Amino acid sequence: MQRRRLGRTDLLIAPLVFGGNVFGWTADKARAFELLDRFVSAGFSAVDTADVYSAWAPGNSGGESETIIGAWMRARGARNRLVVITKVGSPMGPGKKGLKAKYIEEAAEASLKRLGVEAIDLYLAHWPDPDTPFDETLAGFQKLLDKGKVRFIGASNLSADQLRAALDVAKTKSLPRYEALEPEYNLYDRGGFDGPLRELCMAEEIGVITYFSLAKGFLSGKYRSEADLGKSPRGGGVKAYLNERGRRILSALDEVSSRHSGKPAEAALAWLMARPGVTAPIASATTIAQLDSLIAAASLKLDPADIKALDEASAL
Repeated sequence: MQRRRLGRTDLLIAPLVFGGNVFGWTADKARAFELLDRFVSAGFSAVDTADVYSAWAPGNSGGESETIIGAWMRARGARNRLVVITKVGSPMGPGKKGLKAKYIEEAAEASLKRLGVEAIDLYLAHWPDPDTPFDETLAGFQKLLDKGKVRFIGASNLSADQLRAALDVAKTKSLPRYEALEPEYNLYDRGGFDGPLRELCMAEEIGVITYFSLAKGFLSGKYRSEADLGKSPRGGGVKAYLNERGRRILSALDEVSSRHSGKPAEAALAWLMARPGVTAPIASATTIAQLDSLIAAASLKLDPADIKALDEASAL
């Protein structure tokens, strides 16, 4: 399995990251163990989660995904086989949110305990915090880096201007910089990353792992009409994609994937893997069959004609 360096870090990952948002939600502990076993046995290693996953599920309060991942690592003796990516900043209860230095330290300790690890490989600021300046946030991360509790830091959901400002603060105040970015990016949702943000990440050698890489499942081709929205708990978030442009993208994915005897989701992920500036897409699965399809995407090599067809179909 070819591995890619994540930005300037020493983290080497295969070009697919497993999305742990489903753990404790649509994949219980037993299923999560099966999925992680298969993922790692296929040569992959990076798993993306967050302290807040999966607080939205009935009966959950957050931390469920980290707890399951930690339990799997202990049960398999496999800490050295996973690159653990988690996040801080989303609401975790009264007074528990944001990116103030004191809270970052508290949240990190809680994540470390749930994961059962001594250090988080990549710790991300989940959302911008308008109430906290970058220098305070980065100083909070600095403490964790100095103590060896975090290996590298990054951010999610930053605009080009916000990322530029964070990098400038890090440089002028001798603070650690964000080495990775996690933006929403896929064949349909291109506007937020294509352009200045992608150019900045490439110029600054910032690793990029994309979320909603399959547009909430839309690019799997499972949802072709509103009648299909009830096929999964995530179906409600797909309705906005059911328009002329969305159908044009699905048509192109159908054509490209059929030429390679694959599936639309595999072609959509392969497009991301081939995209300059992207280190690896994040994708989740709740069944072994779904996961095997994601794994197949890493071996799918699109030719220039395939990429052109998908670029043109998804052009904004």
